[in-house]
Amino acid sequence: MLELRALSLHRAGRPVLDGIDLRLGTGEFVGLLGPNGAGKTTLLRAALGLLPARGHSSLAALPVRERARAAAYMPQGREIAWPMPVEALVALGRIAHPHSAGSADRAAIERAIAALHLAPLRHRRATELSGGEQARTLIARALAQETPLLIADEPIAGLDPAAQIDVMRLFRQLAEQGHAVLASLHDLGLAARHCTRLVMLHQGGIAADGPPEAVLTAENLARVFGITAHLVQGPDGLMFQPLDTLRGGAL
Repeated sequence: MLELRALSLHRAGRPVLDGIDLRLGTGEFVGLLGPNGAGKTTLLRAALGLLPARGHSSLAALPVRERARAAAYMPQGREIAWPMPVEALVALGRIAHPHSAGSADRAAIERAIAALHLAPLRHRRATELSGGEQARTLIARALAQETPLLIADEPIAGLDPAAQIDVMRLFRQLAEQGHAVLASLHDLGLAARHCTRLVMLHQGGIAADGPPEAVLTAENLARVFGITAHLVQGPDGLMFQPLDTLRGGAL
């Protein structure tokens, strides 16, 4: 679904990404972790060809129209400028399929609206929604694109707890159905419980890559995030609770 080889990007002489090698396959829900400034957004945008970078990205190498059919992207920014109905905004995800039959378009839009529980909002102007409702609408637009790969930058930020769980379950289900999902996340607990694999960024490189229990170790959490945490394997997956910082005081 995605292959990055020696992907590097510098800003002001500082390496933001330094030789990233990453492969993402069918059936994977990969959580991209790291503290603020670790390069998560930069990696996603460079992988999509939206930022100039050295190295190879299998997505960035594709022509634009093929790229739009290969991967859907939900950016971190949530501002919706056009006062259009939710249903019409979700339908924008079908632009990547200009030759699709009308019935196929309609079915894809309805599936996306149902998946994000947007039916009661479908005729509301998107600009009048709450921040969380707008986020769900933008996720639905990406789903309506119906691509093999979904890339999402902090997709659950600003959502209430129930909506966060719903979105993480939805992404896991997409992976189980044969898609692949790559999402940057700050909630390590939800990442531990729902992602099939975690990739932890630190100082421009990959500090850890593997199943949640192999990545969210005490050593990695201390080295990369500067925290201690309690982890226990529960019946539904790894349970994570941050406990304290190691910086020895307030910011």
